[in-house]
Amino acid sequence: MDQQPNDPRTGLEFYDLSATFGHNAPLWPYFEDVKIERMHYHAKSGVLSQKITTVMHCTTHTDAPGHVIEGAEYTDQVPLYKYFGPAVVLSVPKTENWAPITREDLEKATPEIQPGDLVIINCGWHKYYGDSQKYFAYSPGLVPSAAEYLLEVGAKGVGVDQQALDHPLATAIGRHGPGPLLPGVVKEYEELKGHPIQDDFPDWEPCHRIILGNGMVGFENVCGADIDKVTGKRVTIAAFPWRWEKGDGCIVRIVAIVDPMGEFRIPTGKE
Repeated sequence: MDQQPNDPRTGLEFYDLSATFGHNAPLWPYFEDVKIERMHYHAKSGVLSQKITTVMHCTTHTDAPGHVIEGAEYTDQVPLYKYFGPAVVLSVPKTENWAPITREDLEKATPEIQPGDLVIINCGWHKYYGDSQKYFAYSPGLVPSAAEYLLEVGAKGVGVDQQALDHPLATAIGRHGPGPLLPGVVKEYEELKGHPIQDDFPDWEPCHRIILGNGMVGFENVCGADIDKVTGKRVTIAAFPWRWEKGDGCIVRIVAIVDPMGEFRIPTGKE
């Protein structure tokens, strides 16, 4: 593991698992563009103040249960401890378009998921992160068997290096909700498979509902430059959202913390 700049007092190493935010941020197919305006700038006022207009489901972010489940918790109501704690960063390589992330994938991955873990899944898709249909429409994605496995093993949350907690064809990119947002992608899939897309993806965002509806937290677009450096490792994750009243989600900065000396490490359930 390449060593990062350390906290000079504790020796803790910090790894950034977050995509950058700003102008021209890659966006899901139906979102309004990010707008950043300088209200004051140095030549004018001697200070810099900026106004931001954005959706919160942009770059690296967390979804609140209320995003997909009416009456469920909003961002400000999710307990803070769920956004911090022991974690595993799993390597689950997926190179083919539309590859499913299954229960079997997570069972085979190491380190073993332990109760209370935050689980980060690195499929290698973060390498495609950008303003492209390759990233948003052809990505791998969790299928219900994987979400159910995370629930069974007692995971506290999950983050993926793709566009959503669900396979893209189980979202509005496919034939769900306001979709299909990308009819050409749906047609391509159906011609490839030889049957209607609904045969393979009958439900709208089922993994969102399994994960967020059962007390887990979820992170999307986990695309930071350091994710490969901590893959296959146990780390501590910190990723707090804003205290946004009735928030449906929030941009976050996910940080993986490594404690080389073990002095600050949070014990796991097997110790």
